[in-house]
Amino acid sequence: MTPSASSHRTTIRTVLAWHRPLSVNVVLMAALVLVATVGLFVDDRVLLNESVWVKPWKFGFAFAAYSATLAWLLTKLTKARRFGWWLGTAFAVFGTFDVAAIALAAARGTFSHYNAQEDVFNRLVQTVFEYGVPPLLLSNLVIGVLVLVQRTGDRALSWALRAGLALSTVGMAVALMLIPLSDVGEGHTVGDANGDQVPMSAGHGIGDPDGTGMPLTNWSTTGGDLRVPHFIGLHGIHVLLAVVLTLAALAPRHVWLRDERVRTGLVGAVALGYGGLFAVTTWQAARGQSLVHPDSATLLALAGVALVTVAAGLAAVVSGRRRAARARRELAAVA
Repeated sequence: MTPSASSHRTTIRTVLAWHRPLSVNVVLMAALVLVATVGLFVDDRVLLNESVWVKPWKFGFAFAAYSATLAWLLTKLTKARRFGWWLGTAFAVFGTFDVAAIALAAARGTFSHYNAQEDVFNRLVQTVFEYGVPPLLLSNLVIGVLVLVQRTGDRALSWALRAGLALSTVGMAVALMLIPLSDVGEGHTVGDANGDQVPMSAGHGIGDPDGTGMPLTNWSTTGGDLRVPHFIGLHGIHVLLAVVLTLAALAPRHVWLRDERVRTGLVGAVALGYGGLFAVTTWQAARGQSLVHPDSATLLALAGVALVTVAAGLAAVVSGRRRAARARRELAAVA
């Protein structure tokens, strides 16, 4: 067997060892992304000035990325692996049902979230959300606790996973926590893709619930939007894992980065800054302010987050370079 063939088979065995239900969820979400992509081009129906297929596309992509991360992460657990497997299965099952409800509502040309219509189909969709979203939050939270109490790699990776799972959990929960701040009142309706006026129980927007949206994300440009911190928190784990991989790739060329303490410190600095960004954008949305129109208070808070992040990162780099220089001097003295 050639080395390349052996490496290929090893990669296949590694992927197959990932959490099976979550892996199936990834495949289903990828299929939805393909279907939704086709829908973007062949279906001209719109909801709030965007294609009815944009929302299924975004949720399919987000769940595919997150479920793949969890499927890999659960293979790293050294304790309570069986319990972790059941938690991952719960996330996969409820996540599949939740996104399926979103896709079916989109196919019908109507709203999935906050839809207060009394027809049988919408009551089914809202029931799926009512009983499907809490298990997602709970399973993700408990997986985060499992990761917190054990090491799943070197310290940099372990802290990236811990901080990332914490961010994703609060990111999932933030929309639910801020729903009472929405300005949608009794009798508020929005036109769907079929020309019907749909009663809404809440909304993503604060200050202007039906505000003008940005391209692709549809985040409001005229008011606060709960989806901004939701997105930032949910994908924090991917950002931190990218930082870990980048530092590992740079370590062979920079001696001071081979120090696990330096990489851990840099990951901690990024996690601190990313958490600060999440907090500021949540505060900004809660005040009814659009992401693209920050006031002086928001800019000052972001500047403070940036300064603290840079200071923490520089402290990790400086201490690492000093230790590396000291090690070189000691080695030269011995030689």
